[in-house]
Amino acid sequence: MTDSTLAGRDTAALDDPVGQALRGRHAHLARRLGRAATYLPGVATFASVSVGPDAAEWDDLAALLGPGELADMFSCPAVPPPDWEPVFTLEGRQMIWSGTARPGHLPAQAETGVVELGADRVAEMLGLVARTSPGPFWPRTHELGTYLGVQDDGVLVAMAGERLKPPGWTEISAVCTAPEARGRGHAARLVAALVARIVARGERPFLHVAEANTGAIALYERLGFTTRRKVTFRGFRTP
Repeated sequence: MTDSTLAGRDTAALDDPVGQALRGRHAHLARRLGRAATYLPGVATFASVSVGPDAAEWDDLAALLGPGELADMFSCPAVPPPDWEPVFTLEGRQMIWSGTARPGHLPAQAETGVVELGADRVAEMLGLVARTSPGPFWPRTHELGTYLGVQDDGVLVAMAGERLKPPGWTEISAVCTAPEARGRGHAARLVAALVARIVARGERPFLHVAEANTGAIALYERLGFTTRRKVTFRGFRTP
């Protein structure tokens, strides 16, 4: 796929990346009731409702999740009923790969030092996430897509992977490096490797990042990502 084709890829699916993924390539990992949807337990807490949901749709989502559970609405702007307790609000941005940079020139078969992480490495992945706090990651999150890592003497010290998959796009997420392994370019190498794999499939990479994480934003810009829009990440507790 050429750079011009990538650059022209329709971005409308990115306005509702959770819903688009749950209705499409992640349908096998979805629970749904009416127009409300969420991921299976242990995969992700992200939930989706339609544009302009009514009270019945919020009731369906509450029934899916159960009482007192987290409804991670991600970047969805819809406001739940007043008896849904706010849990968190975080300002961030959505970034898309420009298609004009060639980060790393890393074909999948020549990713020196990069290993694929599967179910047998979940305990290590969860341990790294606990130390670095890159964002939500659960025991089955690796089922959302490919996760890659870097090891130091057999110990996992950095990782990144694929998360939401709206049509034509794949999100890069869980980018993290252990404190003792930072400054060695691991994050850049892993993101570049994922970009190469995603583009080779004819898709376009995108990601989300907290607005306060200026170091990560600068890294992604160096790797060819540009800001598409500002977003607000929000979570609520069901009644």
